[in-house]
Amino acid sequence: MRTRSISTATALAVLFSSAALSVVAAGTASAASATVTSPGGIVADGALQRVFVGDSSAGRIVAANYSGSLVDSVSGIGQVSDLALSEDGATLYAAAPDLHEIVALDAATLDVKTRYTVSTNTGPRYVAFAGGKLWFSYGDQWDGNLGSVDPTVDPAGETDPVALAQYSNRVWGQALLDTDPNQPGVLAVGETGISTDSMAVLDVSGATPQEVAWYQGDYSLNSGIGDIDLVPGASQVLVNGKDRDAYADGTFKAAGSYPSGQRADIAANGLIAQISGSKVAVYKPNTTQPVRTYTTSSAGTGDLAWAPDSSRIFALVPSGSGYVVKALTGPTLNAPTLTVNAPSSAPRAEKLTVKGKLSATVPLPAGVKLQVTRTDLASPDGKALPAVTVKADGTYSFTDTPPAGGTVTYRVSYAGDAEHSSASASDKVAVSRAATALTVNKNGNIYKYGTDVSFTAHLGTTYSNRTVEIWADPFGGDKPKKLIKTGKVNSHGNLSATVDMTRDTTVTAVFKGDARYAPKSAKSTAYARVRVSTAVSKHYKTGAIGSHTYYWFHKSTDPLLTTTMTYYPGRQQRFDLQVYYNGSWYSADSEYFALGTDGKSAVRLGAPDEAGIKARMRSVYVNGSSGDTVNSTTYGSWKYLYFSN
Repeated sequence: MRTRSISTATALAVLFSSAALSVVAAGTASAASATVTSPGGIVADGALQRVFVGDSSAGRIVAANYSGSLVDSVSGIGQVSDLALSEDGATLYAAAPDLHEIVALDAATLDVKTRYTVSTNTGPRYVAFAGGKLWFSYGDQWDGNLGSVDPTVDPAGETDPVALAQYSNRVWGQALLDTDPNQPGVLAVGETGISTDSMAVLDVSGATPQEVAWYQGDYSLNSGIGDIDLVPGASQVLVNGKDRDAYADGTFKAAGSYPSGQRADIAANGLIAQISGSKVAVYKPNTTQPVRTYTTSSAGTGDLAWAPDSSRIFALVPSGSGYVVKALTGPTLNAPTLTVNAPSSAPRAEKLTVKGKLSATVPLPAGVKLQVTRTDLASPDGKALPAVTVKADGTYSFTDTPPAGGTVTYRVSYAGDAEHSSASASDKVAVSRAATALTVNKNGNIYKYGTDVSFTAHLGTTYSNRTVEIWADPFGGDKPKKLIKTGKVNSHGNLSATVDMTRDTTVTAVFKGDARYAPKSAKSTAYARVRVSTAVSKHYKTGAIGSHTYYWFHKSTDPLLTTTMTYYPGRQQRFDLQVYYNGSWYSADSEYFALGTDGKSAVRLGAPDEAGIKARMRSVYVNGSSGDTVNSTTYGSWKYLYFSN
């Protein structure tokens, strides 16, 4: 507590000459997703049920399970540009062009088994396994070729397992490669040179590649080649995920196309997974309507690969600064579109109509039935309504009379069939409810500090819910709103709760509503004064003058006035001083003094050095002016002072 001083003589000067007062301070984990920064090939292993993805910039390979979660990784591979699996799935091959190596890894452990040196300054770039060998492309944009690795040859032996120049004079650039497990000795080659779209199909089942078909690129078939896939069960290749080119008699010719795409992968059963902008579309062979469409990312899809059993597609979807492995399941099931349209609002207990439509790109069976569930306050877990039959044009409608008000949700579901996945949709209706009365008493009342006040909430007519919550929200940001009572009202509709009134407080009653009556809340704000008292010291006696008791001081003694007030951070007391003159009390001045953390404020009043002077003082808390607004304005009692000889 700090002692401050104020001069009585100065107060007299204020009275007569408006002089100012003088004041002297005396802080469940989930499985991590498989992510890469720069995709460098993707391939799925059916035996191990793993997906391998190369990360070019990080020089590593990550392995994910069939859900897309990371299960393993290996670093130090080099700038991986492409991946391929051996026919038995036991060996994973990675092209590392910066190291001019083909790296063979154990697919089960990702341990490096062998590193094959490729003696060329431009590759290897793309890899594919066919005819018992690993094939790779190399070269620059004007001069490319094919090489192979024979894994049956010991790298430490006299015979080099790596062979170059396997397809001379027929390839420009680092060619794209593709194989088909249904055609184990066939290799597709797609030109990536800047001035051609050449392509070839090779028989690599023998000692040297044999040309099955070749196309000298002149852009009459394809507008450049950025992707090439062998088509299972047909003598065709799919270029850029779109154009089907048939090969026979050593030549290629157009054989149809799918809607526009950029890249694709073809499943063993012939299904096409096509990247097209932000979507991945699945087509049956030689069709133009997708069986299934997945929305992946507005930034597109980096790459994709089928699971060997055609059960799902693994897509590299942009995420943050890289790509994440995402498993796209149910690719053979067409995904229907189901809509539900209910009125935005409706009266309770009156009939309403809900409409909608079920549509699909693959025709739906006739007489499809939809399951309907209504969820409301009366049936929070949902109530099944009669099934509704879809009309031939896919539309449906049903009527219902909601028994409860509030938010009513109608959920419509289709279970799916052999060719379609399940689908569900919902819509909400704001169903009207009656209004009830709710009040809280004692609004505007003012109480002494610390008074226990009972507030009573009164609830009017309701249907089933008779529970009321009572909340107390004391003024000031340091005390949160608090639930002080919850319970059922009595037979008169009343529920009471007691508040210790140490601050101005808003009391709120809350009725949360029921099936027929809407929620309601009511507020009452009551006010609390502060506790304030002033102790006087340095006097030599007390005695009555007229109707008041005075503290008597010698004219040269400084009175010490110590105020105790309810503390609040930043709070000040207002010190009012008046002087008696010519039969009346006159205000000398008022000044604010800060409270200490103990709630005390001491002011020393300078002696007037003149006898016969009467003065009085009081301490006041002023809402807003005393530094806060958490209590109501409170006036302390006057203390009377008399200065004698």
